Amino acid sequence: MSKYIIPLFISVFMISSCGENKKQEVPSNDASEITIYTHRHYDSDKTIFANFQKETGIKVNVVKANADELLQKMESEGKQSPADLLLTIDAGRLVRAKQKDLLQATKSEIIENAVPENLRDENNFWFGLTKRARIIVYDKNKVNPDDLSTYEDLTNSKWNGKILIRSSSNIYNQSLLASIIANNGQDSAKEWASGLVKNMARVPKGNDRDQVKAILAGEGEIGIINTYYLGKLINSKDSLEVKAGNSVGVFFLNQEDRGAHINVSGIGIAKHAPNKARQLSLLSI
Repeated sequence: MSKYIIPLFISVFMISSCGENKKQEVPSNDASEITIYTHRHYDSDKTIFANFQKETGIKVNVVKANADELLQKMESEGKQSPADLLLTIDAGRLVRAKQKDLLQATKSEIIENAVPENLRDENNFWFGLTKRARIIVYDKNKVNPDDLSTYEDLTNSKWNGKILIRSSSNIYNQSLLASIIANNGQDSAKEWASGLVKNMARVPKGNDRDQVKAILAGEGEIGIINTYYLGKLINSKDSLEVKAGNSVGVFFLNQEDRGAHINVSGIGIAKHAPNKARQLSLLSI
């Protein structure tokens, strides 16, 4: 999916600036600006913003905050919000933004051709940019991967006192549970959540990286995490984190049926994007 991040960013920026104008021309006014509300904190985004600004002459203003704080900020600002784009992690937050009426639908063949249907909102209120799987990591010395299979099997008594996971208040786990509901129904999902709690090695705490560190410390044998956190550990400057990352194996669940749970970080055009009308006026001259 990373192969289309840059053209997708540019395409979304052009739509934000130019509305639904089919030509999607770049305004010649160097004073034009785009304001992005983002929770992401990756160097790749900085590079994309810089390249876009250099290529188009449109200044990119970046406003960073916690993902939930950004939604609250957009709500409180209302029509006065300077936000043109919302860039955030997890489909759960993107759905919340849509439900709160903070985004607007966008029609673009470029984006629709670049982003698979299952990775964008059904009404095109938001589009996925990157994927991440919510998988399990396991203690290589204590767990036989042949004993692993599905999310549903994590409630099996053989895993009693062995599972590590962060709090249920975290959006990653809420999205995972939503996928269980979508595939198995609410009653089964409720039983699954109850069974998972019974098999926890400790009270949920910390972030995804902390679950891997806890495996190294012998506090549990299986951790539920997003894939990219393992990469962060292995490439960390902290020797303990590197050791933790290398101490576990990776297992993608439900490979015989629906596959592992996949989530996205994505982007949507703010409902009250101020630059849209301005650029439409410019292009109509």
